Amino acid sequence: MDHKDLRKWSGEAAKWAEEYHASLRERPVRAQTTPGVTAAKLPEIAPEAAEDMAAIFEDFKAIVPDAMTHWQHPRFFAYFPGNASPASMLAEQLANAISAQAMLWQTAPAANEIEEVMIRWLRDALGLSNHFTGTIHDSATTATLSAILTMRERALDWKGIAEGLSGQPLLRLYASAETHSSVDKAARLAGIGQNNLVKIDTDFENGMDPAALDSAITADSAAGYLPAGVILCVGGTSIGATDPINACLDVAKARNLYTHIDAAWAGSAMICPEFRALWTGVDKADSIVFNPHKWLGVQFDCAVQFLADPTPQINTMGLRPEYLKTQGAEDIVNYNEWTVPLGRRFRALKIWFTLRAYGLTGLRERIRNHVSWANKVAEVISTLPDFTIATAPALSLFTFQYVPEGQNPNEATAKLLERINNDGRIYLTQTLHEGKFVIRVQVGQFDCTRDDVMMIPKVLSDLTRGS
Repeated sequence: MDHKDLRKWSGEAAKWAEEYHASLRERPVRAQTTPGVTAAKLPEIAPEAAEDMAAIFEDFKAIVPDAMTHWQHPRFFAYFPGNASPASMLAEQLANAISAQAMLWQTAPAANEIEEVMIRWLRDALGLSNHFTGTIHDSATTATLSAILTMRERALDWKGIAEGLSGQPLLRLYASAETHSSVDKAARLAGIGQNNLVKIDTDFENGMDPAALDSAITADSAAGYLPAGVILCVGGTSIGATDPINACLDVAKARNLYTHIDAAWAGSAMICPEFRALWTGVDKADSIVFNPHKWLGVQFDCAVQFLADPTPQINTMGLRPEYLKTQGAEDIVNYNEWTVPLGRRFRALKIWFTLRAYGLTGLRERIRNHVSWANKVAEVISTLPDFTIATAPALSLFTFQYVPEGQNPNEATAKLLERINNDGRIYLTQTLHEGKFVIRVQVGQFDCTRDDVMMIPKVLSDLTRGS
């Protein structure tokens, strides 16, 4: 295959994509397959001779789509979405065609400078203070790891990156139990240790208790630990919990601790001014992450980290050997020095296309609809026999439990969830909250409609009527 063939097959791929998206409502949302089935359809070894693209494309159509869970399905209500607007898909196609390695300004000037501008566009769209700058990562996990590595080095006066952690004070991090597991992973990978990630008690609204945070820091300091940083969440993955940002930041700042806010999902909603009360005080944070690929329609992968001052993170992550210097431009920004990998994709292009193709007004309308529809469907589910809302809607996320008389609610809910996902009309997932097995509903797929969302109570009613 050469570049002339690419023109033909790109057209075929675009045609297939249009038909695929048009047919999604007719497909089961979750893959209806079992482990090993797809692998068994592939040859054991790679071909020695080149094969015709027509045969390859036919195999793709026969093997791949039906063995995929359809993240762009309008009735995908399970995990937070991995949205991909058509404009974003187009930008990815163009970025893939250029196929630049945007590790330095000189290797991809447009990628570097558009990234800088997109950070400002998003900062202003979310209502953040203009002192924030930032960069684009692959995912919130990487951004959180970057922030925690920065917490470690700031607390150790940057001795860890030079001398290693052996013989250094034992560090402590603080987060609530509602923070994402990526915080636990970062504590492990940063060499701090998961046992030194202190989970602070939450209040009746499932947010971190600021007084408990202050007490934990005091106790650890007295015990000889070195507190390093505080990680807060806005819209936690399990039930959408949010910490009291302003009060917790005040505690952290009084102790001179570095702070990071994980708003991976809920951050997108802050383009709507009426939701910004959720993170009142956010401008006092050192680091914030949100994922445009979750709720803004920017294709996965794309996580934005805002930084009040990038210097501590650059001091932690940055290396500039001679072969990575741009001669005559020592002050130029090279975003690889802000992130874990040296290699970088041109992710800013799809942000640029998406914000222009739909506008902030169009994106706000989608998010407001999702929140409104989630509230409505929770209200309807609460009226169904044997159902109870476990946690009220937080933006567009809520949880419920199936509680038929005479049955164990956890077992009954788990069995119902399997029936729901085998049915195929909708896709939901579970979490544990206060010892209860509950089903999560998260409304946020880019092309979903009110009718798609109202399919949720219909499926619940259909599957439990008379049971």
